[in-house]
Amino acid sequence: MKKVLLGVFLIVGVAIALVAFSPLNKAKMNAKPVSTVGAIKWMTWQEAVEANKKVKKKIFIDCYTDWCGWCKKMDASTFTDPKVAEMMNKHFYAVKFNAEQKDNVTFGDHTFKYIASGSRGVHELAYSLLDGQLSYPSFVYLDDKFQRVTISPGYKTAEQILPELKFVGEEHYNGKTYEQFLKGAQ
Repeated sequence: MKKVLLGVFLIVGVAIALVAFSPLNKAKMNAKPVSTVGAIKWMTWQEAVEANKKVKKKIFIDCYTDWCGWCKKMDASTFTDPKVAEMMNKHFYAVKFNAEQKDNVTFGDHTFKYIASGSRGVHELAYSLLDGQLSYPSFVYLDDKFQRVTISPGYKTAEQILPELKFVGEEHYNGKTYEQFLKGAQ
């Protein structure tokens, strides 16, 4: 029995040594981390509030839920598009906000809380930002004074969201409607 156990330990030890010192593993150990250049710099609500105190920017809020398939699809496609990331990082503090999160959020003199309801609830901040129209994903654009510019519900491809980012990011909303902006952009 001792010989069998010794043999098993010897085989396991050799296998571990082969894996640890294999050329493939050395390549992994020497590999550089994946670059995040061009990725959207997502923040929490509080991080965006603090950043905006130092440098004024508009706020883009992605209101999502953990169960939302379209939200996950946008994370995997739309929000990984280099043009979207460039426009987002240039003009906005981008906030990921789970509309069902249970953590309190204090903004100004008000504390927004989670409200349990049925099998799911909603966070008061998401409810307020979306005017109670709870569909996911939904995006809220705020100016640098935290005044809402617009709400944009629904899944969007990169091609669909880029005009919105430009419209708000470059402040075209101050002189025209979104429809007028789109007509002029063609």
